[in-house]
Amino acid sequence: MNKRLFVLLVVLMSLSLVGIIAVQLYWIKRSVEDKEEQFSNTATEVLSKVAEKIEEREMKEYSERFLNLKDSIGDLKSTQLSNIFFIDRDLNSNEILFYSHGILEEDYNIASTFFDNAASSDTATIKNFTSRRSKTIFKEEYGLDGKAYRLSPIEKWEKVGGISAMEKAMFDDVYRVYANRVPIHERISREEIELLLDQELENRSLDIAYEYGVYSRGLPTKIKSRKFRMDTESYYKAPVFRDSEGITDFALLISFPDKKDFLVRSVVGMAVLSLLFTLIIMIAYASAIYQLIRQKQISEIKTDFINNMTHEFKTPIATINLAVEAIKNPKIMGDAEKVMRYLNMIRDENKRMHAQVENVLRISKLEKNQLDISKERVDAHEIVNKAITHVELLVQDKGGYVKTHLDAERSDVLANKTHFGNVIVNILDNAVKYSPDAPKIDVFTEVANNFLVIWIQDQGAGMTKAVSKRIFEKFYREHTGDIHNVKGHGLGLAYVKKIVEDHQGEVYVESEKGKGSTFYIKLPLI
Repeated sequence: MNKRLFVLLVVLMSLSLVGIIAVQLYWIKRSVEDKEEQFSNTATEVLSKVAEKIEEREMKEYSERFLNLKDSIGDLKSTQLSNIFFIDRDLNSNEILFYSHGILEEDYNIASTFFDNAASSDTATIKNFTSRRSKTIFKEEYGLDGKAYRLSPIEKWEKVGGISAMEKAMFDDVYRVYANRVPIHERISREEIELLLDQELENRSLDIAYEYGVYSRGLPTKIKSRKFRMDTESYYKAPVFRDSEGITDFALLISFPDKKDFLVRSVVGMAVLSLLFTLIIMIAYASAIYQLIRQKQISEIKTDFINNMTHEFKTPIATINLAVEAIKNPKIMGDAEKVMRYLNMIRDENKRMHAQVENVLRISKLEKNQLDISKERVDAHEIVNKAITHVELLVQDKGGYVKTHLDAERSDVLANKTHFGNVIVNILDNAVKYSPDAPKIDVFTEVANNFLVIWIQDQGAGMTKAVSKRIFEKFYREHTGDIHNVKGHGLGLAYVKKIVEDHQGEVYVESEKGKGSTFYIKLPLI
């Protein structure tokens, strides 16, 4: 993939993910704000309803007391101030309608102490005005001579009361003025407020703790809950005990200490789902980016592998071609020694190419679990010593050494001689390759918790921690910088890891740049 296209794709995916996260966070924020606004409207509605019910209860109490006193007074003095009536006759049905409406003044001689106000005069009286309406329909009956002789009532209706809204407002105003002179703690109780608040909150499905208080001109009264503080918490307010003009000195206040938690809980379900889906998207995004990067790395590794394999095959093929051309030379054909030497060269280069192909095929079969590795009881020390003989001459030729410190008291393991031997050879071969100076290699063994531990230590170029983490990956090769004579295709240590794991073992490396590397192999003892 083109590098610029890859970067552009990553940037676009990143911007899309950031946009999705931003939208989710904005949605959650707006949901909380909407819930808070809805909560505020509901709280205001609850307070207004409670204040209205308190006022209605007080007015009802005064009305009932008035009616009780009215009934106990006995006969009343009533004066009909006015009486309006009309008569209408229907010629078709022979019906006559009589309708009248009068206003009565009622005086019950009730003293103003009815309002429990000692400041009022006992000589004052309370009067009431009542509306009286009546409607009667008569049927006009005729005799044989065709003359009317009798009016028979067929419908009669009478209603007392029901005076106009203005008259009722005047009546209520009197109550309100007198009630306003009664102390607040005698007009309302904490129990009543709590009962009404609980009912209204329950009707609106609000299960939340609250604190309340009744204030007069901004000052607290005795009617309040124990923990209510007007100056420390946000609160909602509604007027209570208003006069006929809607003016009052009193206000009912309520606050909700757990309001924030309640609002968060109200949206937490959807928020969690939203965040969960966002997390899934982020994981999918990270996985996609990882796969893209991985595919890019694999593409680069495969390109390097092809180049390395081409280089590995190019030299033997060229050598074989030169040897064949030399053998075909008539002068060489007569020299048996030279012919044999060229034939040996062809055989060795052919083996070299065959070994490279076999290495690749082994890795492929291991990944597909198609490689049949039979195991038997073997002496690990014997395999280590045999592996050392494969590189010993090369090490000595470079002026180095391979020393053994095989101190393990037990060394019998269940292993395949050929593949396990290849594991040791590959690690030793790497130690030789990555030693800029004369290779200095030490091989150790010891027993630890019923495991045989083999470690191979060199004093070569070493590796960084980043390289150490990836050294066992297929096709991976460290960039060797100034070391140009290191050949390979990044399969040796991948093969080592596969074989060791197939032996129920473990392989890992400790290394420091410029100070060499140590490879550890752990195998279960038998």
